[in-house]
Amino acid sequence: MPKKLLQGNEAIAQAAEAAGLQFFAGYPITPASEIIHEMVNKKHIKTMQMEDEIASINAVIGASLAGLKAMTATSGPGFSLMQESIGLAHMMEVPLVIVNVQRVGPSTGMPTLPAQGDVIQCIHGSHGDYFPIVFYPNSVFELFRYTIAAFNAAEESMSPVILLSDGYISHLYETIVPHYDCTITPRSRPALGMGNRHFTGLSHKGSVLKTSDVDNYRQLIASFREKQQMTAQRHNYFEYLECSRETDTLLISYGALSRAAYYFKNDFALYRPIRMFPAVEEIRKIAPRYKRIRMMEMNMGQYVYEIERILHREVEFIPILGGRIDLREIKQILYEQ
Repeated sequence: MPKKLLQGNEAIAQAAEAAGLQFFAGYPITPASEIIHEMVNKKHIKTMQMEDEIASINAVIGASLAGLKAMTATSGPGFSLMQESIGLAHMMEVPLVIVNVQRVGPSTGMPTLPAQGDVIQCIHGSHGDYFPIVFYPNSVFELFRYTIAAFNAAEESMSPVILLSDGYISHLYETIVPHYDCTITPRSRPALGMGNRHFTGLSHKGSVLKTSDVDNYRQLIASFREKQQMTAQRHNYFEYLECSRETDTLLISYGALSRAAYYFKNDFALYRPIRMFPAVEEIRKIAPRYKRIRMMEMNMGQYVYEIERILHREVEFIPILGGRIDLREIKQILYEQ
């Protein structure tokens, strides 16, 4: 397979095409705009620029119900606007992929600089209980690989799957060898909207509305959780690097920031979640080997709480804010504390 020099957002678009994407709807927003630019030039993908992100997510839901593999892409402000419809898609069990190329917020924030401020929003942005599958790569090759994984997981779970990126990774250029020969899951149902099934955001049992049936709702939510966990187990992605010498410290990071963490692999063991949610259970086996666990994030602490919840122990948190990853600054923080 020939090598390709690709930007991160280009890799997402090409991987989506390889995964069988048939419909894309979106609204241009930095630093995700290159994705819709790429889609416009692909003859076999129906692409629509919508009036906003609310229209985009709803168009994608409609396309999926009509039987098409569908995707949208945005950044933090647009992701916020999509949240109500993301919850609707979970309740209706509609497979689709949502790419969120994060930037510094809140609000318009710093449109050209990366951040990791939408992590909690991925699982708690909409209302009610739902159990999204979320991937976060850290390279152009991984954006290609896990875009395909996101489509597979969406079809397997019959739910929206989120692919997180950031302004660094999505605008990075790297030479990669695309793996087009990976297994790609076909549509779970050729046309979800065909037949007798009634799709609704209300509590239901099959095609029957059960809006006031408490026992049915409990069973429905339990079934959602079970199928999401079963799908997640088939996509158990993480990276763990043992230190070349003895150390009592495990350093955790993800996304763009984890690339800086590689610099310290001779002093600390490194752990990187790729499947962010549901959290990978292997961390329970890895963490007891270390007396000290430290975590870096480009936010004020969004995933550290998930790690502490899983491990039932305190984790030292290091915020790296403002869209700047400076090795000298990180080195000073790691070795002076």
